[in-house]
Amino acid sequence: MTSLAPAPLRTPPPRTAARRPLGTGALRSSAVFIGRSLRHSLRDGEGLLMAVALPVMLLLLFTYVFGGAIIAEGYVDFVVPGVILTCAGYGAASVAVSVNRDVTLGAMRRFRTMPITAATVLAGHVVASVLRNLLATVIVILVALLIGFRPTATVLEWVAVLGLVALWILAITALFACIGLVAGSPEAANGYGFVLLFLPYLSSAFVPIATMPEWLQPIATHQPMGPLVDALRALLIGAGEAQLLAPLAWSIGITAGAMVLTALAFRRSGDR
Repeated sequence: MTSLAPAPLRTPPPRTAARRPLGTGALRSSAVFIGRSLRHSLRDGEGLLMAVALPVMLLLLFTYVFGGAIIAEGYVDFVVPGVILTCAGYGAASVAVSVNRDVTLGAMRRFRTMPITAATVLAGHVVASVLRNLLATVIVILVALLIGFRPTATVLEWVAVLGLVALWILAITALFACIGLVAGSPEAANGYGFVLLFLPYLSSAFVPIATMPEWLQPIATHQPMGPLVDALRALLIGAGEAQLLAPLAWSIGITAGAMVLTALAFRRSGDR
């Protein structure tokens, strides 16, 4: 006789949380994009060579060609901070072109479709640029030592110099990344960024401010590069007392402003 008892109900297996695809975390995707930007730098042999050679060429040019006409002795000690910051600007300018290529050639649109934080591609460009520029800074200092640069900075002052330079590189790179987002083409991005590269020449980086016209002296004194160059010079060779508040405020302020503008521009770049 067949049993009419109902079949026992099967208990459904417990639900497990959906596994998040690898690579979606902001830190992980940032690391991937940093590696991507560094690999692009290594593959661009000519660009990497210029990033290293240009600072050295500027240092030698100003020291041996213009230095004697500006300051008779010890000009290399005077000019090293300005060369460091000038080359940081040149090195960061390439970020505007790289970011714009990602936007205009469609790479950014593809990144937006992936399970990642698309904005971290900008972090990759910025961090890689900071690392490249710090390497160029070390090379400039080593060459300067070979040609007569004699800093008097203590270990703590060297740490302060590195911190100020790194903050400035971060600020100017973030600004160039924003320019790359809003520019219509890589050529335009390069042109817009070129304007910022004149800032060191309107400061005490290469000549004493007292030698400039009176109407230009306030601009040279109070623009971002002015207090930064003076602070680095004071830390490296003891030229006066190092005033750190103004350069820190400029660097942090520019970085914060560039991040806000970049966030707004990044939303708009989704339509391109």
